[in-house]
This record gives sequence, C-alpha cells and structure tokens, in this order.
Amino acid sequence: MMRGRTHVAVAVRNPQGDIVVHQEPLTARVYTSQWGKWPLLRGLTALWDALVLGMRALLWSAEVTTSEENVEFTGPIAWTTMAGALAFSIGLFFLLPSIFAQWLQRYWPSAVASSAVEGAIRLVLFLAYVWLIGLTPDIKRVFAYHGAEHKTINAYEAGVELIPDHVARFSTAHTRCGTSFLLFVLVLAILFHIPLQFSQWYLRLLSRVLIVPVLAGVAYEFIRFSADHQQHPIVRLFILPGLWLQRLTTREPDPEMLEVAIAALKPVLAADGIFVPGVSEPRVATTTEGLSVPT
Repeated sequence: MMRGRTHVAVAVRNPQGDIVVHQEPLTARVYTSQWGKWPLLRGLTALWDALVLGMRALLWSAEVTTSEENVEFTGPIAWTTMAGALAFSIGLFFLLPSIFAQWLQRYWPSAVASSAVEGAIRLVLFLAYVWLIGLTPDIKRVFAYHGAEHKTINAYEAGVELIPDHVARFSTAHTRCGTSFLLFVLVLAILFHIPLQFSQWYLRLLSRVLIVPVLAGVAYEFIRFSADHQQHPIVRLFILPGLWLQRLTTREPDPEMLEVAIAALKPVLAADGIFVPGVSEPRVATTTEGLSVPT
C-alpha cells in the first residue's frame, strides 16, 4: 500500500499471477481539512493510515487472493475486524502493562518509576509480539512486502528508474517507517504517563487511550524533523533504534514483490502530478512530502 497527497493505492498479486491495483482518493477530513495540516494534529494521519487504510487494504487484498476482486473497502466486516484488533491491542499493550505496573507500584511508589516500569513492560511486549508473529510464514511474507515498499520509496527518492533490478539494490529500512513511529510513541508514553498514575485501573486505562493522539502528534513531528535532518550525527543517533527495529518488521523481498510495490507507487505519484518511467503524466512536482510507507 502506498499513500500520496491525494490518493492511496493498493497492489496485490492475484492467484493467476496478475497484479491487481486499487486506487481511490483520500476523502477523509484528516486529509482534506485545513486543521489536518496543522503541526501535532497532522500526526492523526499516521493513526488513520494504520487503523483505517491499513485494515481496509488487508481485507481487500484477502478478497483478491480468493479471486473476489470486485469488493468494497468498507462494510460491517471491516469495522468488526478493526474493532476486534483494537480491543486486542488495547488489552495487550495498554491494560496489561498498566495493571502490572500498578501492582508493582507498592514497591516503587514513585510516579516516575511506575511509568518507567509500565513503559518497559509495554516495550518488551511489543518487541516480543512482533518477533513471534514474524516467525509465521504468512507474516514473514507480509514483512517481505514491507521491505519491498521501503526499497521502492528509497529508489524513487534516489531518482533511479523504478524497475525491480534497480530497486533491489536499496535498503529495506526507511526513516519515515511506521515501525519507527510506533517506537517513538512507546518511548514518549513513558514521559507522558508520569502525571497519569491514577489508583483506579479504569482511569489509568482511559488516560492511556485518550492520550494516544497526543503521543502520535508529537511522534509524527519528530519523524518529520528526523527525516529532514537525518544526516546530522545527533539526529542519526536518535533514529538508529527505529532503523534497527525495522529488521524485525521487514524482510528481503523477491523481484515479484518489488513489482507489486512499484505498481502501487506509480498511481499515487501520477495522481500527484509526478512523472516516473511508465507513467505518461508530466512531472510538475519533485517533493515527496506527504508520501508515507505504512507498516
């Protein structure tokens, strides 16, 4: 899946070996409204990409692999699946660490210590979860497509022709990756949760969930800043953990996967008026601001 300024495109290889591409305009207010471009608030686009666009793309790709190509991204199945995934995520990464940290707070009454323990538990759970699911064949393949997305974006930003042989030479890591974004959110949560040490578990849980948009906004701004200043040695030091973590969420793709990633990127570039080989529209812009690579 690739997202540009105005469109999103998803490319999938069907059982017959053909690449099927779905493209649609970005009509949600988080993309079209003026407030969606404000600093901190524009970080909500990263959450929308992961929670809505990502889930819809996965459901659509599943339909294509079963040869049911004429399907919609929306519907009760999409929202029910997303609700179940959200409930699981909240329980595992918010409720469980919060309850465990609250139980340990009898030994460390400090709010700073409690937040640090909770954050450490959450980070360990996240790393263990990503590592464990990465052992399954299906997720390994998903992570390989993730690597193909990164290679394709890196190749485009380097100005090379978007063909598999050229794209394959690039790295599977990217500064603007959603994996790095999530890592920043988890680390920032340790600081932001310090004043939110409520004795009631439900208030602790509610505070953790409600502050997620704030964390996303701050993390998004840091991602943008680090992407623009990644050559600075201090900035490079801060982004290295995120790049290392991408070793868990990416795999080396094969040429066929690169073809799919290229097929997803070209339509959104064309929709933004950016010319690349194989697309007939003339280049009218050269910046990649707003182009994102989802996890």
